[in-house]
Amino acid sequence: MQRDDYLETAVRDVLTADEAAADRRIGHAALLLATAGAADAADRLVTQWHAATGRPASVLADDAVRARAWAMLFEARGDRPQWADVLVPLDLDAEEQAHQAFLARRASDLDGLFDGSPVAGVVSAIAPERPDPVRDALAAADLGAWAALVESHPDPDVATLAATRPLAARLVGGADPLGLGTEWPDQCAGALIAALRERHPTSPASLPELVSAILRLRGQRAPAPASPADLAAAEQRLGFRLPDDYREFLALADGLPADVVFPRLLPARELRADGTVVIVSDPATVLLAHTGDGWRAVEVDLTYGSTAHDSFRALLEHHHRLLEASA
Repeated sequence: MQRDDYLETAVRDVLTADEAAADRRIGHAALLLATAGAADAADRLVTQWHAATGRPASVLADDAVRARAWAMLFEARGDRPQWADVLVPLDLDAEEQAHQAFLARRASDLDGLFDGSPVAGVVSAIAPERPDPVRDALAAADLGAWAALVESHPDPDVATLAATRPLAARLVGGADPLGLGTEWPDQCAGALIAALRERHPTSPASLPELVSAILRLRGQRAPAPASPADLAAAEQRLGFRLPDDYREFLALADGLPADVVFPRLLPARELRADGTVVIVSDPATVLLAHTGDGWRAVEVDLTYGSTAHDSFRALLEHHHRLLEASA
């Protein structure tokens, strides 16, 4: 597989192919990265695809082999990323047996040609069969032989590779059978994410959509919302009513966990004020300040200078743009 040719084709597919074909390309690329030991790049790609399209990750594992492939990789990793929560857990022992049976099947030049057709069964029964050296290499867990056989293929079948349980740990550990290297997976993920954003430009229309988009980009779950009683108690303690957009935010998520460059946003019960300045983060670098013409959200940075946003929502929109740019 030629890396540059693959990436050029993949970007073109994401930009111009129909939705189903673009999804298939993202699914293949994510498995390709995962089989190169680049789990972080694969997770980032799937997470950003979900954020851009809103479609569940089950779309990327919609056949038995691809679902099995992800399951074997997750077992080898020892964890399941958040994006995989929608995937149905599999009986890995049963899946391993099914995969070995699949690898033992003889191949035919007519395989897949009549899928979905009433004549498929007849054709499969009479079609001449032949050995498949690629499947044989996987059945023997011979990673080197597999790599040599698919070396010139523009789209190697990485799903069948990853679904081979005896090889999954080696793949996750960085065996990198296709020789993609340590830097290319991040470059590939970045280029495909940029193509996804061009195809699916995002501008959350409502505060709930904005908060959901931020959480998807962060790979985090939303905290429980603040109750009306929580809001009332906070405002009574502070001595004034909070700005409407911030109240709406708390009613969606009672604070947010910290991110790499963004502090933890406090739940309503932890809010505190200094005059008409409300400290809404820990550390105290995000403030809500009441000025003569309304509220401003202020990000305090003693090194690079503080930034005042027109509203709390404007601060979240700024954070969302930074997350998109860094993903």
